[in-house]
Amino acid sequence: MNIVKNRQGNELHVALEGRLDTVSAPEFEVIVKNELGGVELLVIDLVDLKYTSSAGLRTILLAQKTMNKQGRMILRNVGEEVMEVFEMTGLADLLTIE
Repeated sequence: MNIVKNRQGNELHVALEGRLDTVSAPEFEVIVKNELGGVELLVIDLVDLKYTSSAGLRTILLAQKTMNKQGRMILRNVGEEVMEVFEMTGLADLLTIE
């Protein structure tokens, strides 16, 4: 997986590319745990994310939980396969998806 980050002031934009699974989720989790200080808007672009496992979902939920305390989180460009996972797990109702 490849992660591209761009921070401007209190906004952090993160693009996830490839597969968010048990191998790559820890890398994204490091960002969630260490780089969200002072962030009021987290935008996660999933246009090039092809797959997410339960480990990936857990990390996305961790990011949402963190942002609920300090701002908001938006998921953008969610592909059909990843959206199916969000819908099947009920996360589509908990996340802001554009």
